[in-house]
Amino acid sequence: MSALLMPFTSLGLQPALADAAAAQGYATPSAIQHAAIPLILHGSDVLATAQTGSGKTAAYCLPLLQQWLSQAASSRRQLAGLILLPTRELAMQVGTTLRELGDKLPRRPKVVVAYGGVSINPQMMALRGGADIVVATPGRLLDLLQHNALRLSTVSTLVLDEADRLLELGFADEIGQLLALLPPYRQNLLFSATFPPALRTLATQLLRQPQTIDIPATPDNSPAIRQRAIEVDAARRTMLLRHLLQTENWERVLVFVASRHSAERVSGKLQQAGIRAAALHGDCSQSQRGQALADFKAARLQVLVATDVAARGIDIAGLPLVVNYDLPRAAADYTHRIGRTARAGASGVAISFVCADNAAHFRLIEKRQQQPVARERIVGFEPQDLPASPPRGDLNGGIKGKRMSKKDKLRAAQAAQS
Repeated sequence: MSALLMPFTSLGLQPALADAAAAQGYATPSAIQHAAIPLILHGSDVLATAQTGSGKTAAYCLPLLQQWLSQAASSRRQLAGLILLPTRELAMQVGTTLRELGDKLPRRPKVVVAYGGVSINPQMMALRGGADIVVATPGRLLDLLQHNALRLSTVSTLVLDEADRLLELGFADEIGQLLALLPPYRQNLLFSATFPPALRTLATQLLRQPQTIDIPATPDNSPAIRQRAIEVDAARRTMLLRHLLQTENWERVLVFVASRHSAERVSGKLQQAGIRAAALHGDCSQSQRGQALADFKAARLQVLVATDVAARGIDIAGLPLVVNYDLPRAAADYTHRIGRTARAGASGVAISFVCADNAAHFRLIEKRQQQPVARERIVGFEPQDLPASPPRGDLNGGIKGKRMSKKDKLRAAQAAQS
């Protein structure tokens, strides 16, 4: 057996799954995979926190597939694994990972992915004859249950991935309804990038004597992201972006903006300049989202201009660059945005446009991530605007902090499901 497979087999994975992991580029286990896989295979409840891009998805998909293999040989098809995620993009990504890892197994699992914003009929058809693993957003899963398209009585393992985001988007009630429909004796796996107080409450209710895994960011396991901060006047950001695209020979770049309007405007300006660009936001139809992502992954697009609907839901292999055209509202979202690059051991660059009206907020981001970023100026784009003075008593530089308002939460939830 290849030496590269030994680390995965030493964690208890069968050779077929070790081969599948190697075929998908997992040469050796990441820190979260090394810690989580043996515990999951042992049947323990697990509470795991690790940074974006650390390999959390494979950390639960690999043992989940092995557990399914051991059950599938002696029973008819029944739903064994249920994975809940906050957005359609994440659901599609995890479904793809499961299918790719299961493609070379002696028996292929039937994986059904379900999310809102599209017709429910094809998903109901996909569930005919049962499914082995279902990957779903909470709202659509409840819709399917109301249509009697599936039952949860046989679920042996429940996974909540991006659990902090599930709560941020207002899915606490839906999760409560689903938990009431699940069998009381099951394995529970909770994975998250952060661990806010609301998540602690859910973990206490959900998990039984959990094994806790906390993989802190260290120089050894942190993504190799080179951060840059370019000072520019807000009105000249699009011109600067065009200039950088032309002078720095960027092949693919993911650009984050604050709103649907900005995504359409910036992508439109780039298209007028002859740059292959598209917008991605919550008002896009599912077919538009799918086409934009497919074109971007295949390098048919050079630039994808996205709102935060994409911050945690896009996994693009080899993405070299992320640009924060607008800064995110919360410092924690900055980490999720720049984590779209430098995935799976690769390196990447994250550029932020720092303007007079967001300079104080970028200093807050630097403080929260405990990493200063040197300011740059591009010849011909030197800023002329002066920083605005924050209101008296405003400690966040005039920008809202980490906590979202109720209205923002509702908007974000609608964007994720629409």
